[in-house]
Amino acid sequence: MTTNTVGTADLARSERGKREFAEVMTFPASDDSSPTIANGLVDFVFAEIWTRPGLTRRERRFITLSCVADADAEQPILDHVYAALNSGDITITEIREAVLHFAVYAGWPKASRFNMIVDQQWERINRERGQEVPPQEPLLPLVTPSDPQARLSRGEQSFMDVNCLPYFPDRNNPYQGAGILNFVFGEMWLRPGLGMKERRLITVACVAFQDAPYPIMSHVYAALKSKDLSFAEMDEFALHFAAYSGWPKASQLNQMIAEQKPRVLEEWHAEDGKTP
Repeated sequence: MTTNTVGTADLARSERGKREFAEVMTFPASDDSSPTIANGLVDFVFAEIWTRPGLTRRERRFITLSCVADADAEQPILDHVYAALNSGDITITEIREAVLHFAVYAGWPKASRFNMIVDQQWERINRERGQEVPPQEPLLPLVTPSDPQARLSRGEQSFMDVNCLPYFPDRNNPYQGAGILNFVFGEMWLRPGLGMKERRLITVACVAFQDAPYPIMSHVYAALKSKDLSFAEMDEFALHFAAYSGWPKASQLNQMIAEQKPRVLEEWHAEDGKTP
């Protein structure tokens, strides 16, 4: 009598995928037996990717939320916002701050939809728990100066800290001065609602799914150079991103990661001999 080891392995993977799906999404996997759902989503995305150790589940949520918000796919956005909040992996304050960060790098129209779904799902979660929606926390205080010139100077320093590069934008250009220095780096990157690593995850996902070559290069470089993401974490990022934004876009991101690693290593060695 022979044992069908392939069939046994497939069944075990499917069961692992269903368990992981339920843990990540906080509701059971569907009984849909189509290849896309059964073999692709459950057996691969949840059984093989969400179970990998390279990134935490919380970190994977920030990548996933960015990707599904960009994709304009109604049910995945609803499901992943619900799961992120219902699991407690991301707080309501953090996800609202993530929406703002997403708005800057993926656009306000998409972020408007994202924000509306966050409010809807937060209300749903509290309703399911038999409780009133808690009052919103006060708006996070601005940590940047109100004086215009001081604000721009703070933006310049933030630009250098985030990008690990010398400052170059022209203050007198509206896009660069009023936008990049005054708001993006003069305020948003300095807000206390999210950590630097979470902001890196959202940003790299956004520039990668928009196929923006220079921003992909600069933000991959900065995430690695700053050590906010390790080389191994960035490789894992590319795999997770592939599952939610597609393999062609992930291939481009993966290539950029491979190109930036030697650059970062060379700079580390030139500075003080550090290694990743």
